[in-house]
Amino acid sequence: MVARATMAQWLEPSTEHNKRYLWVDIALILLIGLNIIALILQSIETLDQAYHHHFFYFEIFSITVFTLEYGARIWSIVDVPEYQQQSGTDWQKRWRYICSPMAIIDLLAILPFYLGFIIELDLRYLRVFRLLRVFKLTRYSRAMQLLMNVFKEERFSLFAAFAVLFIIMLVAACAMYSLEKDIQPEHFSSIPQAMWWALVTLTTVGYGDVTPVTDLGKLFGGLITIVGIGMVALPAGILASGFSEQLSRRRQFYQLALDQAYKDGNLLPDAAPMLEKLRSELGVSHTEARIMQQLMEKRYQAMHATEQD
Repeated sequence: MVARATMAQWLEPSTEHNKRYLWVDIALILLIGLNIIALILQSIETLDQAYHHHFFYFEIFSITVFTLEYGARIWSIVDVPEYQQQSGTDWQKRWRYICSPMAIIDLLAILPFYLGFIIELDLRYLRVFRLLRVFKLTRYSRAMQLLMNVFKEERFSLFAAFAVLFIIMLVAACAMYSLEKDIQPEHFSSIPQAMWWALVTLTTVGYGDVTPVTDLGKLFGGLITIVGIGMVALPAGILASGFSEQLSRRRQFYQLALDQAYKDGNLLPDAAPMLEKLRSELGVSHTEARIMQQLMEKRYQAMHATEQD
């Protein structure tokens, strides 16, 4: 269907090689941003009372747009290249999309509003759920997509790091419970209560509301603080390494495409649009792409010069 294919093109995040539909992305990003600003301003009681109707009508408008967007994405997703290549019927493809993380975020962005008509909900909690709309920006942010890929690929390493952190926190809570329960029963009367101290100490936050007072407690608390510095650095190191690896992979993939696009040292006529599209999708900057292309041209020039000699 031509209309459905056109809708898919309009709703897919546009890249610099395809500027015709870029204004759709900009309009949706702007609407999401205005929703976040409205949520923040509505938390000010005086502004909420003075402009309550304006906030309400803007919410109705936003819900209408986001609902139509959600329905249009489900309808047209079968014409998106990623889903066209998949097997199954159109409805099976749509169901796969509905179960995808981005579709779930889109649904959660509008669902609390409709639930308010079915069950009684505190409007203050509904406002908090509206904050989920900020995650819709993930669809348009290359950086957020990169972060999600890092979390996905490093999930086992992150799980292992947090599992070790939980074990150390549990050991610290048990030890501090044994050392401080008689001196500070109001803070260390149980292991779950002691876990609060262990958590803020291991994460190096150290609010200071709960501190050991016995000599052994202070000594053990100092050791846990030192251990906590390393434990906080562990997930950060995993994420930093994942980011670096993802960026390296994207550059290598673009370099491979660049190698294939050159023939006899000359860029193929129809390769430039493909390379520009790939550059934008991979998040490779114009400067990096230009340097890679210049190096590629110099390499072929050197090869030709060697052959002539």
